[in-house]
Amino acid sequence: MIEERGRVLSVEDGAVWVETIRRSACSSCQARAGCGQSLLQRLGGGSRQGFIRVLDDRDCRVGEEVVVGIPENAVVRGSSLVYMVPLLSLFGFALLAQALGAGEPSIILAGFSGLGLGFFAMRWYAGRLGADPDFMPQIVGRVDKPDIVSGTHERSEY
Repeated sequence: MIEERGRVLSVEDGAVWVETIRRSACSSCQARAGCGQSLLQRLGGGSRQGFIRVLDDRDCRVGEEVVVGIPENAVVRGSSLVYMVPLLSLFGFALLAQALGAGEPSIILAGFSGLGLGFFAMRWYAGRLGADPDFMPQIVGRVDKPDIVSGTHERSEY
């Protein structure tokens, strides 16, 4: 399970919106002093905020810090499809055009057409996966339970 911490921003029926802060692994890498990626990360600000919709069956509250996770097999399967389908369609269309005896400009055009079709197919398939709970992030734990009292203010006499 790939996990990330975040803070609950709003609550829906069966889901919550979580603000995450994405960081790179540069701070723990031994080669960070001589790495171009580390330099780009420092120039870019070091972290980015993200807002994601997360399935919730634990009754989280706004302001609560949670641990969000997604199964590794979903990440591997999804990234494999996103990379392989457009590439395979690019090569498939180019090879098909070549087998049909097309000239070089037509082969190039067929390859780019296949690439575009592969991207379109993955966009369509990703839309269908958006409703699949196996591919959606889920709350796997809580970091802490803040004292949330709505509408009540306490005053100290000290």
